[in-house]
Amino acid sequence: MQNWKLTLTYDGTAYHGWQVQPGLATIQGELQAAIHRLLGESPLPQGSGRTDAGVHALGQVASFPLEAPIPPENLQRALNRTLPASIRVLEALRVEDTFHARHSAIAKTYEYRIFRGPLCPPFLAPYVHQCRWKLDPTALEQAAEQVVGEHDFASLAATDPDLTARGEEHPESNSEFATRTATRTIFSSKWTEAPDDLLIYRVRGNGFLHHMVRNLVGTMLEIARGQFPAGSMPQILEARSRSAAGPTAPACGLFLHSVEYPS
Repeated sequence: MQNWKLTLTYDGTAYHGWQVQPGLATIQGELQAAIHRLLGESPLPQGSGRTDAGVHALGQVASFPLEAPIPPENLQRALNRTLPASIRVLEALRVEDTFHARHSAIAKTYEYRIFRGPLCPPFLAPYVHQCRWKLDPTALEQAAEQVVGEHDFASLAATDPDLTARGEEHPESNSEFATRTATRTIFSSKWTEAPDDLLIYRVRGNGFLHHMVRNLVGTMLEIARGQFPAGSMPQILEARSRSAAGPTAPACGLFLHSVEYPS
């Protein structure tokens, strides 16, 4: 048996998220089926995080064991021939037996894209959140800066932050220790204006709770449009209550940008 690491990019529009679900199209299910068609083996690929329905990926990572002695470039080429066009393998590597796409990760970066123009092109619409509200850029950037560091993000979690006792995990957690509490460390958090009327939020941290990035974006937008007081992000976090924060931003604007591992 050899341990494999794949780096994937995918358009999540037509899928019910990463994790296999009976009767539903998922990224994990499509990848497992493609491996079986090619090699007759059916390992369940383990992802670095279980992206939700409609969420995209620029650099998702998956790991799984295989018995077949196939060169990495051949596996990449063959998978890209059999996978749907909405899923592509960027890289295939043999790795140490101890490598695990989720447990070995030390940081992840997410990107959220917002369209600010008057008329969103139809080919862009599935990949952005169309936001026409007037936003205060200073309040938006301040809110982003206030989440940097170690915080309890219970106010921005979609579900009970402590699921370990029931043997469950947060869909967007990327390490074992991170599933025990709602405490996470955010290394960087920043909004950037981009060409073509795009406003992009990029956040890098050691782990993320279920819906945490989308709830972060939804809350920061509410602050920037004046629905919450400017500078109120610390108070929202201190409340440790989902009702204290803003709405969940749509899944279509969210991308798993990249996953980092020890060198």
